[in-house]
Amino acid sequence: MAAPFDLALEALGWIGTAAFATAGALTAARKRMDPVGFLLVAGVTAFGGGALRDLLLGLPVAWLSRPDLALLAAICALAVFFAAPRVERRVALLLWADAAGMAVFAVLGAEAAARAGAATWVCVLMGVMTASFGGLIRDVICGEIPLILRREIYATAAAAGAGLFLALHAMGADRTIAVGAGGLAAFLIRAAALGGGWSLPAYGGKAASGAADPVPGSTERTEAARRASSAP
Repeated sequence: MAAPFDLALEALGWIGTAAFATAGALTAARKRMDPVGFLLVAGVTAFGGGALRDLLLGLPVAWLSRPDLALLAAICALAVFFAAPRVERRVALLLWADAAGMAVFAVLGAEAAARAGAATWVCVLMGVMTASFGGLIRDVICGEIPLILRREIYATAAAAGAGLFLALHAMGADRTIAVGAGGLAAFLIRAAALGGGWSLPAYGGKAASGAADPVPGSTERTEAARRASSAP
C-alpha cells in the first residue's frame, strides 16, 4: 500500500496536470483552435516543463509511462473545447488555473530533483522549470509573449515555493508539510500578484508588448472601429 506522502504527491500530480491542461486549453480557446489544437496546447502546457526537467536530470520522462495523466489532460482539453463558448471571463479562469498548476509543479519539480540527488540550487531551478516551461512552450505556439518573460510575478513565485519546500525539508519538517507549505506559498504569492497588480520592474518602465488579445475577436473589432472612425 502506498505511503500517505506518495498518495499526496499522486493527488498533487493529478491536480497540477488538470490545472495546466485546462490553462492550455483556455489559451487554445482564445486562439479559436480546432480539437487537435486544444489537445496539443493542453498537452505541452501540462507536460512540457516536467519532460524537460526529466531529460536534464537524466531520468525517464515521467508522463510517457503515465497514460492516465495523458488521458486526464485530453479530457480537460476536450471539456474546455465544448464548454468554453459558454464560460465567461475565460482570461481570469486561465490565470487562476495556471496559478494552481504553477504552485503544484514548482514543488513537485523540486521534489523530483531532490530525490534524484541534485544540489539545492538545481532543485529550485528544476522547480521553476517544471512550473513554467510548459506555459512558455504554450505561449510560443500560440504567438504570445511568454508569461515568464513579462514583468508579472510568476517564476519568482515558483522559486519561492520550491525554496520554502527545500528549506523546510532541510530543517527536518515532515515532507507532507513541506510540500503543502511550498505549494501554498507559491500560489498565495501568485494570487496576491494577480489580485494586487504586483509586478517586477520592466526595462524602460513598460511591460512587454505583443501578447495576444485576451478576448477572441477583439483585434478585429478594434480594427473595424478604427476604420469606421476614420472613414469620410
